[in-house]
Amino acid sequence: MTDVRPVDEWATDFDVLSPAYVDDPFSIWDELRTSCPVAHTDRRGSTWLPTKYQDVVDLAHDIGNFSSLDITVIPFTGEEPEEPVLPYGVPPISADPPLHTFTRRLLLPWFSHTKVESYEAMTRELCAGLVDSFIADGRADAAADYAQQIPVRVIAAILGVPAELSDTFTGWVRAVLEFADDEEVRREGTLGLIEYFVAEVERRKEHPGDDLLSALLQTEVDGQPIEDSIVLGVAALTLIAGVDTTWSAIGSSLWHLATHPEHAKILATDPDAMPLAIEELLRAYSPVTMARIVTGEVEFQGCPMHAGDKVLMNFPGANRDPDAFERPDEVILDRAHNRHVAFGSGIHRCAGSNLARMELRVAIEEWLKRIPDFRIEEGAEVTWVGGQVRGPRSVPVVFP
Repeated sequence: MTDVRPVDEWATDFDVLSPAYVDDPFSIWDELRTSCPVAHTDRRGSTWLPTKYQDVVDLAHDIGNFSSLDITVIPFTGEEPEEPVLPYGVPPISADPPLHTFTRRLLLPWFSHTKVESYEAMTRELCAGLVDSFIADGRADAAADYAQQIPVRVIAAILGVPAELSDTFTGWVRAVLEFADDEEVRREGTLGLIEYFVAEVERRKEHPGDDLLSALLQTEVDGQPIEDSIVLGVAALTLIAGVDTTWSAIGSSLWHLATHPEHAKILATDPDAMPLAIEELLRAYSPVTMARIVTGEVEFQGCPMHAGDKVLMNFPGANRDPDAFERPDEVILDRAHNRHVAFGSGIHRCAGSNLARMELRVAIEEWLKRIPDFRIEEGAEVTWVGGQVRGPRSVPVVFP
């Protein structure tokens, strides 16, 4: 369960599940950059938290000292099963070369610019339909009613699974990523997801379709079919990585526009402003933090790290570093120089970044097309979750 002790010293006892960190990590990163740029904690094992852009990039590129074999920010502490459910994890994101190399190569065609363009009409129709379902009410939850409904249905289509299972998938993904303090919930979510895909793998062997899961089962590497456990891991990754991350980005962006009506007006009236704005919203509200495992004794920025330590790849914090971005805590919609790392850096940079950008852009476009003027409902509470993925879970808004 979560260590509920309050944090007295962020440099030596940080807690990414602390309500203070979830609600406002930005001021904590600002403090640490000047006092202790690489913080440490022993709350859930020895763990390090870099806060500067260049440090995060350097760590991401050093795959020799910092392995991706365990990317979980909050580790399981219970007994591991004798036979792991996913012996290869969820490659390519949880793999080092050579497994990382060929599994990433398998995914890239499904998320290329050209392929993503073929998903756009479906995504736009979905977004428009969601707006239709609540626009007459004059109020909605921009997170629960809209943002959280989009990526799961798009990913379901890519994997070739029924859209009516979207709510079930959402529950599994939340269990894996959000309930970091409840290992039983996390385990049940993981098993539910894997058991579903185990059955689907067997079904697709007999009845393949035009989808990612079927394609993986029909692909050979070095003349041999891919192991089922690798196919399962890639399918699980596609669902987990493609759902909560993107809906968090959409939800954060809509929260920003609800609280900055001048920005909503710009994007509603000037389509040419959208490309740079999308990159800026991704930078400012980067949702994902990953972990790396230290492979041996190494010193990084004066910090003595030991084999088995975890390093949290704080991409959101890197994107708020004043050494890398001018006025980093401001959202500047037309920011021209924007080398953000919202999608990571190095060999593990997100393979689905094209899809995520498209979904975020289309979601904002379709919302503003019908609801250009909206604000947070007076007296309503906006709630956020954090840990592996930070984003809003409730954004109650009203509109004319």
